[in-house]
Order: sequence, then C-alpha cells, then structure tokens
Amino acid sequence: MDRLSLIGVVLAIVALIGGSVLKGAGLSGLWNPAAFLIVIVGTVAAILLQTPMVTFRRALRIVRWVFQPPSQDRSAVIGKIVQWSSVARKQGLLGLEAEVQAQPDPFLRKGLQMVVDGVEPETIRQMLEIELAGQEHSDLAAAKVFEGMGIYAPTLGIIGAVLGLMAVMKNLADPSKLGQGIAAAFTATIYGIGAANLMLLPVASKLKGVINGQTQERDMIIEGLIAIAQGENPRNIEARLNGFLH
Repeated sequence: MDRLSLIGVVLAIVALIGGSVLKGAGLSGLWNPAAFLIVIVGTVAAILLQTPMVTFRRALRIVRWVFQPPSQDRSAVIGKIVQWSSVARKQGLLGLEAEVQAQPDPFLRKGLQMVVDGVEPETIRQMLEIELAGQEHSDLAAAKVFEGMGIYAPTLGIIGAVLGLMAVMKNLADPSKLGQGIAAAFTATIYGIGAANLMLLPVASKLKGVINGQTQERDMIIEGLIAIAQGENPRNIEARLNGFLH
C-alpha cells in the first residue's frame, strides 16, 4: 500500500469539503446533479471518444498501482541474478533450468529461458528490449488516459458554468433566484478544476513514475541476463547492476 497516495486522497477531500464549509457554502454547495452530469459524465464521454478500447481497459487495470504499485525490490533481483551467475559458472547454463518456471515475473522468466536455451546474447537483448518497449508504450498510453481526462475536465467545468449562467439570465426578473443560480453555475467549475488537479493529473503522474521504475528494473534485468549469458564474473555483474540502485 502506497501510504502517500492514500494520505493525498484524504487531504484532497478534507481540503475541498473543509474549504467549502469554512467559506460558508456548506456541503450542499458542492452537490449539483446538473454540474456532475456535464463535467464528470462529459469527461468520461470525451476520453472514450479519444481512447481505443484496449487502452481504456489497460487504464482501468493499472489505476490500482496508485495505491498498490507493483513490487520493485531491485536489491533482491540483483541478488538473484548474482546467484544465477554463480550457478552458471559452476554447472553451466543448463544448471539454471530449474529456476525458470519458479519465476513469477513473465519478463524475467522469458529472459532466463532464453539464457538457458543458449540464445546469443545480442539476440536476447533485442528480443527483450522489443518486449520492454511494447509494454512501456502500452502502459504509458494507459496512464495518459487520466492525463487526458485531467485536460478535458476543467474545460467542461467552464461549459457547465456558462450553461448555468445562461439559465440564470432567464430568471433576471426574479432576483430571489439569482444568488442560488449563480452559485450552482460555478459548482461545475469546481468539479472540473478540482477533479483535474486533485485527482486525475496526479494519478497520471503517479502512474508514469511507477511505469518508469518498472522500465528501469527491466533494463537492469536485461543487463544481468546478458552478463550471465556471456559468462561474466559474478562480482563484476553485481558491481554493474548496483548502479541501477541509485
């Protein structure tokens, strides 16, 4: 569990609700069905028009990374690779065959299988880098779904405000309705700007950071597996891979 993300969400809610109460608008001032329909539903509609279905589904799957990011224990991975290099030097590459199916990470399992099969190091690098680039592209496209929503939401908030003011203009003859109507109109702006800056854009940035960390870890895995395939000294492999810890 990413505690900072959880704390951030709680503080965002406290800031919005607390600010509304302290400013005298109250909780009721934050709720407006028409504004919700225009901003939230409109934002979802816009992103659905922009995004392919496979990318949208991927975005829904990885959003949990904001609170539960994939485990990235690089020190443990380095220790595992160094251990494999020692086994390979003593027993040969076939000595690692029993380790292949024990790996939960498909990327690591595929790379280790190619090492055991005696695939040329440069071929291993090319195949793993192609897979890594494809996965990174897919995940970044999914993260940009939330970035896109963060761009659309404020604009739709302005649209909601304008529509609300248009409704107010129709009731100029009744001053008792003007204050309430104007307040309701600006609720849409709060929805748009608040959703974008307190949720959607931070979520997109968080996901990009997680994806970048995954990419660096897999770059490290590639370097380690290539070093094993080339028969390098375990101490040299460990020294090289420790550079990825910074």
